[in-house]
Amino acid sequence: MADQNTPAGEGALPKGLPALKAHVIANKVDVALWGIRILTVLCTIGYLLPIFNNPISAFYKALLANAATSALRLHQRIPPREIALSREFLARFLLEDSAHYLFYSLIFMNVVPNMLILTPIFLFALLHAASYSLTILDTLGQNSMWVARLLISLVEFQSRNILRAAALAEIVLFPLVVFMALFSYCGLMTPFVYYYFLTWRYTSRRNPYTRNTFRELRVAAERAAGSPSAPAPLARTLRSAVSLVCRMAPPGEHLHHRARTATATST
Repeated sequence: MADQNTPAGEGALPKGLPALKAHVIANKVDVALWGIRILTVLCTIGYLLPIFNNPISAFYKALLANAATSALRLHQRIPPREIALSREFLARFLLEDSAHYLFYSLIFMNVVPNMLILTPIFLFALLHAASYSLTILDTLGQNSMWVARLLISLVEFQSRNILRAAALAEIVLFPLVVFMALFSYCGLMTPFVYYYFLTWRYTSRRNPYTRNTFRELRVAAERAAGSPSAPAPLARTLRSAVSLVCRMAPPGEHLHHRARTATATST
């Protein structure tokens, strides 16, 4: 955006379609990401409301669009010149959120369609597409499409809740995947692979929402189990479930939970 102190006609950036064309040429990858994310949103809606297309086809197209988005983001985060066949590169690769969701699409390419599977990628696509749509509208002109700007503002205002909902969907999906494997709706290896996806999301450096949601669920379960009104079988079930999940957590968190439990017991 041009400096507000720059006089008009002396380097001020134009608005409208010429400016949009220049922006697309200068930001090809970002614009491609924006378009693919919109496609992900449309395919998810097409799966929910199969009026003009096949819902099964829309489901897999949404997964493919998410895989394309993740691959492009990885291209931005890790330039080709930095790719190497080494343990260090693999560790760096698995730290990237885009790598997590590239694997996410691959995990569910051969499962029976389910809306919960599309929920995280739909929410991420909606949030990021809305954010970049504002950049597009600013390129066209500050007063362009005020209705669209209002809708984008609503999405951005709810960004924290959207990220929390995506994290909750990631977590709730795990028992569903186990159920699907038991009843042949997906491969028997799918729960094991998805477990590794969840551990990557839990240890994500850029997105703490999965980790925070796990902790909020644990606190809620422990509070419910400790309530005087909770039936004894339910309390035991909740405590067993919390203990199981904590044993499956990455090593550092498991040790933290054991220390917390020991402290609570001693007091």
